[in-house]
Amino acid sequence: MANNLLKGKNGIIFGALDENSIAWKVAERCHEEGAGVLLSNAPVALRMGKVNDLAQKLGTEVIPADATVMEDLQALFDKAAEKYGKIDFILHSIGMSPNVRKGKEYTGLNHEWYLKTLDISAGSFHKMMQLAYQMDLMNEWGSILGLSYIAAQRSFPKYNDMADAKALLESIARSFGYHFGKKSKVRVNTISQSPTPTTAGTGVKGFDAMLEYGEKTSPLGNASADECADFCVVMFSDLTRKITMQNLFHDGGFSSMGISMELLEGLAGE
Repeated sequence: MANNLLKGKNGIIFGALDENSIAWKVAERCHEEGAGVLLSNAPVALRMGKVNDLAQKLGTEVIPADATVMEDLQALFDKAAEKYGKIDFILHSIGMSPNVRKGKEYTGLNHEWYLKTLDISAGSFHKMMQLAYQMDLMNEWGSILGLSYIAAQRSFPKYNDMADAKALLESIARSFGYHFGKKSKVRVNTISQSPTPTTAGTGVKGFDAMLEYGEKTSPLGNASADECADFCVVMFSDLTRKITMQNLFHDGGFSSMGISMELLEGLAGE
């Protein structure tokens, strides 16, 4: 149900690929809540996905940009400034590991690919904020979000080098959150989401088991992509003006659990 929480606001959503993408759901919800949205993804992702269908549905456009390339980000942000003047929110929903795609174990990483993982999945977050900061692109009390996962803080062996990237992403949010807050009261946070069956998520080895483990451990069950989109809308709205530099767990209580009775009984064979 729409409540016009984002009426009069405009922003950029990075990372929508198809209907399973969290970024796709966020863009739809932002539009429903009255926001203007520009969509962006890497050119290769645009060829693979359906984001042009989403743009048509929302009456907006897709601006191709490799978020690791400052010139691409500059062209995108120039377009946003031309269209909106200043913007109110940014969603960073970008993550990719060549090591995961190529089946490299964490103990045998290709380190050139490792640096690419960090650049794509976390360094791009710093790059887009640095440029937005220098351009003075964000309105006061704007909101910037990155999507994370609990493997940034706990060991999930099959999450591989993406765990390191998410840890860096969360650190960047804290570090840049200070500077953006002092400059223009812009808040910067990460959302640590439950395992979610997106196109990217299901590429992680053992994902189905992680999904089941999360469901059995979390008192409320895993948070869905739609529920994450609702949370993002609230974080973009004026209802959360004093929340910044936080990693916010959106995982049905998973992050506070040791072991659930359901898992314990399963292990005991009851």
